[in-house]
Parts: sequence; C-alpha cells; structure tokens
Amino acid sequence: MLLHGKGRRDRVVPIPKDLVRSLTDLLSERGLANHEPRPIFVGVHNERLTRFGATHIVRRAASQAASTRSSLEGKPISPHIFRHSLAMKLLRSGVNLLTIQAWLGHAQVAITHRYAAADVEMMRRGLEKAGVSGDRSARFRPNDTILQLLASI
Repeated sequence: MLLHGKGRRDRVVPIPKDLVRSLTDLLSERGLANHEPRPIFVGVHNERLTRFGATHIVRRAASQAASTRSSLEGKPISPHIFRHSLAMKLLRSGVNLLTIQAWLGHAQVAITHRYAAADVEMMRRGLEKAGVSGDRSARFRPNDTILQLLASI
C-alpha cells in the first residue's frame, strides 16, 4: 500500500490480508475507487484526518476501553505509542534497524535508533547470542569501583 505521510514523503508498506479486506470495504462504503487520490480517513468536516484528529480518536477509544480494562487507566495511549510499540516489537523479533527505518519512513537510521532504544532483556539476549560469558564471579559489590568490576571480568 502506498502511504502519503509526514513531511510529504510517500512510502510503500505491506499490510495483512485482513486489513486489505477492511480497507476495501471502507473504500466501497465511501464510494472511492482503489486508486482515487482522495483521503480514506476523514474528519468531521469530510477533509483529510489530521494527526490531531487521529490522536483524538485513539484517546477516546482508549478512554472507553479503560472502563472495562482498568489496566489502561492513566496510561498515555496515542498513535505515537502504537508506532513506538511496533518498532520495539519488530526490534525484539530480530528485525534490523534499516528495515524498521523503512517501515517508519525515517530519513535517517539515527532517528529510528531513538525509537528503538534497547531494553535490558534485549541486551541480555544480545550478550547470550554473542557468546559473552555469564561468569558469576564478575559481580559488582557495593564498595567496588567500576575499574575493580572491569578488572574482575
């Protein structure tokens, strides 16, 4: 699917078949042809949905969901959180940063790297994958300096 995104950049992204069906149904419901250059998602004034409009819709849905899922209460849920969550899920699944960069449409991989900051579990798995020893003798004791710890490794 060709998406026209932020910064007037176009990108092609693969989408799952069930989403293709839903989008096809939406196009049909709105009377749009497949390649018609009109927005699929529109706001209350029947114009292209803005990022603010999308954020409003997501936050409203999250608020409604919180009434039945108390774990959602007070959590910052937004399209940006979905985007970050997707980047982290891809990264944790072993997808490289260049592929994630293409998915997110970033001009530079350094921007993607900020999104996909490694968590402790990823770091641990990376050490295991690299064959770095988990030697238990190299432990940090409260009175040690960093240099003493490094010398014990």
